[in-house]
Amino acid sequence: MDSHYSLSRLILVSFCLLCFFAGDSSATRAGFFYTRHRGRCTPQYWSSRREAWPRMVPERSTVEKMFGVMVAKERWRSDLTLVESTARNDEEGNAYGALLKQGIAALLNSYARRSFSYAPWEVKTMLIQAMISEPAARRQAQKFKSANVACD
Repeated sequence: MDSHYSLSRLILVSFCLLCFFAGDSSATRAGFFYTRHRGRCTPQYWSSRREAWPRMVPERSTVEKMFGVMVAKERWRSDLTLVESTARNDEEGNAYGALLKQGIAALLNSYARRSFSYAPWEVKTMLIQAMISEPAARRQAQKFKSANVACD
């Protein structure tokens, strides 16, 4: 009886550990097993100011100065700063908000991380090209997010 009890307990503990470690740590939905990814390349990391921003991308610079007047005027305030953009929480259901947030993080990573997937000019070009439609913005935001999460 005692060995049956300890075997059952071992199986239960093993199952719990398996469930805990099998969860996808990059999931964006908060919950018991799922938490937001807060690596060194995410928008949340850059908005926390734990690391100095690259000199080429001052945090108080505006979206208009970084990506151009036409891009900024089309979707965002003209005085929206880059640090405000990385701290935004409106990306759920807002493809353009997600594109801006992930795109700025990708731009910062392209300057600050040598091994990042994209060069700065590629990030700027892809962000501008993705502004043509909401589906394009959503797809590009997801690509930037994947690159940002993978860069750690």
